[in-house]
Amino acid sequence: MGEKVIEVTDENFEQEVIQSDIPVLVDFWADWCGPCKIFKPVIEKIAKEYEGKLKVCEVDTTISRNIGINYKIKALPSLLIFKDGEVKNKSVGLKSKADIIKNIEEVIGEE
Repeated sequence: MGEKVIEVTDENFEQEVIQSDIPVLVDFWADWCGPCKIFKPVIEKIAKEYEGKLKVCEVDTTISRNIGINYKIKALPSLLIFKDGEVKNKSVGLKSKADIIKNIEEVIGEE
């Protein structure tokens, strides 16, 4: 079984997210963040449902601080949706799966 959610670090962020041919949902989290742990199963379900249409990545902000600093991540969990290397949507805090999917569909639908 392949892992649907890709762990991204300062080293592979450019390759996995910025250079991606398809839109990318990036979940910024940390091990000490309780809401992030609650959020994780929702992110994993979205990764399975959108496989092939959306890449889903996660960034542990305690390990990869530079990415969080570059994108001004001030609270966790934070979700950024990238398309063509640019942030198209940003949300902070726990969101419902329906809200996340709405944001994804808005970005995927942009042509």
